[in-house]
Amino acid sequence: MSEILLTRPHRMSLKKARTAAQKVADQLADEYDVQSHWDGDTLRFARSGVDGSLHITAHEFRLQVKLGFLLAAFRPAIQARIEQSLARCVV
Repeated sequence: MSEILLTRPHRMSLKKARTAAQKVADQLADEYDVQSHWDGDTLRFARSGVDGSLHITAHEFRLQVKLGFLLAAFRPAIQARIEQSLARCVV
């Protein structure tokens, strides 16, 4: 199993950070058919071969993604796409 761990600082209110996180989740859902739901300040998401969470604090986003065996080969491309999405939504 391959894992992606990212931490990104932000200067938004928790409410705005949550909105930005939902925007990223919506983009990833469109592209990768990822289903997500909120559990407090943590956005949990999954699909076949992918399991992860995006935790929001007052100052940062913490992303953890576990890729199954078949998707592990695409880790660099998946990580790059996630980083692009975060960069557009996180200020």
